[in-house]
Amino acid sequence: MTDDAMILVVDDDARLRGLLSRYLADHGFRVSTAENAGEARDRLRFLQPDLLVLDVMMPGEDGLTLTESLRREQNDTPVLLLTARGAPEDRIAGFEAGADDYLPKPFDPRELVLRIRAMLRRAPPPVPVAPPAGPVQLGELTFDADRAELRGPTHTVRLTGGETALLAALARKPGEVLSREDIAATLGMDEAGERAIDVQVTRLRRKIETDPREPRFLHTVRGRGYVLKPGA
Repeated sequence: MTDDAMILVVDDDARLRGLLSRYLADHGFRVSTAENAGEARDRLRFLQPDLLVLDVMMPGEDGLTLTESLRREQNDTPVLLLTARGAPEDRIAGFEAGADDYLPKPFDPRELVLRIRAMLRRAPPPVPVAPPAGPVQLGELTFDADRAELRGPTHTVRLTGGETALLAALARKPGEVLSREDIAATLGMDEAGERAIDVQVTRLRRKIETDPREPRFLHTVRGRGYVLKPGA
């Protein structure tokens, strides 16, 4: 599924919103639009878009806040953020909010289409070539790499695609320190993705650790990277 996907474009600039809507439609996408976060929420009540294109700098609830809210609500629809601020710290803030990609303004609409297609083609994290021998125990939680599933005693813990891919990469080599570069290469990330790994680790710890500030399972090895140490 790529060009027939439904894209929800959220931007307070009516001119840009219209241009993007027409351009994406001309490239085969189905498009819905909203001018602010509130209107986007209204659309999401009856739409199930395949991808969200969100402007960061919107009045009221901005794109970062909306993305964070959607992730708290367990909505893992891919999000591409648009913003006039493209400094590395701004990109990191976008990834930390839960976005999947980030495109600084001004941009060539052809690049937007290419990024959207790449995000939509992105398959669920592949099973590692050498997966762990059976499920990995993390206290009361069990991670099954084959099923890409994290289960607790009474429920399944919902992971985003990025969190699942990261946990699978670490679970493939339990007890072995993996550098950010190694993890990024395994997950097919670029240099910006390497910086986003720290953010993914923080989010993952909130889901697998009793106290994320004192992790039992997912450890940082200063100057080297990260290591997963399973245990009951």
